[in-house]
Amino acid sequence: MKVLILGGTGAMGAPVVQILADRNNHIVVTTRQNKKSQNKNIQFVQGDAHDLNFIKGLLVKPYDAVIDFMIYTPDEFRTFSKLYMEKSRQYVFLSSARVYADSSETRITEETSRLLEVTKDEQYLATNEYALAKAREENVLTESGFNNFTIIRPYITYYNNRLQLGIFEKEIWLQRALDGKKIVFSRNIASKYTTLTYGYDVALRIADLVGKECALGEVYHITTEECIKWEDVLECYLDVLEQHTGKRPEVCWTEKSDPHLEKTNYYQIHCDREFDRRFSNVKIQTDSGEQQAFMETKQGLEKCLTEFLNGEKRFQFRDWKEEAVLDRISGDKSLLKEIPGIKNKVKYVVYRYVFNV
Repeated sequence: MKVLILGGTGAMGAPVVQILADRNNHIVVTTRQNKKSQNKNIQFVQGDAHDLNFIKGLLVKPYDAVIDFMIYTPDEFRTFSKLYMEKSRQYVFLSSARVYADSSETRITEETSRLLEVTKDEQYLATNEYALAKAREENVLTESGFNNFTIIRPYITYYNNRLQLGIFEKEIWLQRALDGKKIVFSRNIASKYTTLTYGYDVALRIADLVGKECALGEVYHITTEECIKWEDVLECYLDVLEQHTGKRPEVCWTEKSDPHLEKTNYYQIHCDREFDRRFSNVKIQTDSGEQQAFMETKQGLEKCLTEFLNGEKRFQFRDWKEEAVLDRISGDKSLLKEIPGIKNKVKYVVYRYVFNV
């Protein structure tokens, strides 16, 4: 098969590329960087996958499948998705399991109600928050008149370059721990059950759906069925860090998230992280074919965090406003000489010492 993968260099896309190439498919991957591959089955094409002319140039000849990891505005998505469905036998769209409404009492299936249909919050519905945007983009596909799409709803996936704790990426909680600061975490999230799935397991099952007739017009979430409390995720991280550094990081507990963090991540907190998330994966296990078992969560988290700590420890960004808020809560301080740039220094001082919101 000839497969076009958009945004295929990230934590989930990269293993999908490798799996499909190893199965002797020809893979074309869009990237903003000038990359070369040693694998004869992988071709990187430099360009902006949000540039319609660039995409039209790639689609002069049709593909067997297009796998789309990009983030769109709804208007963009309507234009691009129509083009992909016209120019491929199968369009695989990465949505999100955050589209689901609260289903704490039962396991989530692909038929579970979505927030878009059940929420009564008019202020929320007036936004294009991530969960709503993904649900609306799913509607674009189901109302398009095409039937050659496959909707994938991954939930929280982890890999050695992506390790989450509640609403925090590793660039926040892990970087603080390695700096000797306290990890700030709220009890209202810590007590909730979540589902974290090893990124390679998700990639493997996405790859298994490519080219399958039974997947056309269908929706799948790809998750383990195992669920775990966030407080147990934290304990797993602390155990690994203690073993690696010889010192167990301290935790600063709050009853709920700080007002600043609430404001920035309000809907992610109240319309997802405060829900108990338990999934049934019967549909993806059936349609993707017989597979190895999903990675056990604690084993996978330990593996990935250990690999990260033993590697180059690359962090992608640091939000000094958020760092200042967390330092204010925990009583920690960052030295100004460690903060790059005048703007970041000013931002840190203001939110650490002046604003108490």
